[in-house]
Amino acid sequence: MVKVTAAEVNKLRQATGAGMMDCKKALVEAEGDFDKAIDVLRKKGQKVAEKRADRDSSEGAAVAKINDDNTSGVAIVLGCETDFVGKNETFVALASDLADIALHHHTKEEFLAADFGGMTVAEKLVEQTGVIGEKLDITAFERLDAPYVGQYVHINKIAALVGLSAKVDNAETLVKDVAMQVASMGATTLSYKDFESAYITSETEARIAVIEKDNIELGRLGKTLKNVPSYISMAQLTPAVMADAEEAAKAELKAEGKPEQIWDKILPGKMERYISDNTTLDQEQCLLDQKFIKDDKQTVAQYVKTYGDVAVTGFKRATVG
Repeated sequence: MVKVTAAEVNKLRQATGAGMMDCKKALVEAEGDFDKAIDVLRKKGQKVAEKRADRDSSEGAAVAKINDDNTSGVAIVLGCETDFVGKNETFVALASDLADIALHHHTKEEFLAADFGGMTVAEKLVEQTGVIGEKLDITAFERLDAPYVGQYVHINKIAALVGLSAKVDNAETLVKDVAMQVASMGATTLSYKDFESAYITSETEARIAVIEKDNIELGRLGKTLKNVPSYISMAQLTPAVMADAEEAAKAELKAEGKPEQIWDKILPGKMERYISDNTTLDQEQCLLDQKFIKDDKQTVAQYVKTYGDVAVTGFKRATVG
């Protein structure tokens, strides 16, 4: 049997991340040849990967990286089978190394074909499947390019990227706050203008049906009924709709006996409430229309305006699971 030194074992371990015993066995099998030993470990990884191909890699680590001039960012999720592995420092470090490589590629396919220490990223994942003993996979790959890009990562479970139209004073604070909003609130689109009309129509019908069903039960119990909105998105609040809503608000004020000379002071608040009651879809799914998590008295769009002439151009979110 070929004898191998501790130095040779450590060299292979550093190159592959495999355990000491696995490295020693690989070197012995390869008769001390370093490159052949790596191939032994890779073949072991392939066998393990084949056996675990149908496993669910729903755990893992989310990582985000930004380039040096803050014009590009990537967010990836390195998936594994168990939360125990997903929290392991070595595993998270591997995810970070992979994100560094991902930063130089525009698609997941390009990234998986990229070089990682003499093998492709895809091959590295197979090798590490053998080392770790769990199925590894890139379960999310998101890229964002903009004049200024920032990121936020929540305990390696959610990674968010946000792009700005310009680098303004304190842009790093603005972009981190908005990225935190993306991570926390899970917006699906930037603005209500991105919704398709058919989606808004079907969602309106579904939401109203739910409220009406709830009201039947609330009425049976003698409780206060929920408001049934006419609309759920700003996309539906056309000038004609808003004009009708204002006339209805004036009629209410008249019926309440409010002096006409003070209507101008009361109407803005009533119209704000009308908009709020009839834009629930926007508030849930549109990043700019959501209540800002650090100050729910303003929307994200209003918060962004406090930084001057700058706009959010896009966002991405990569989540474990």
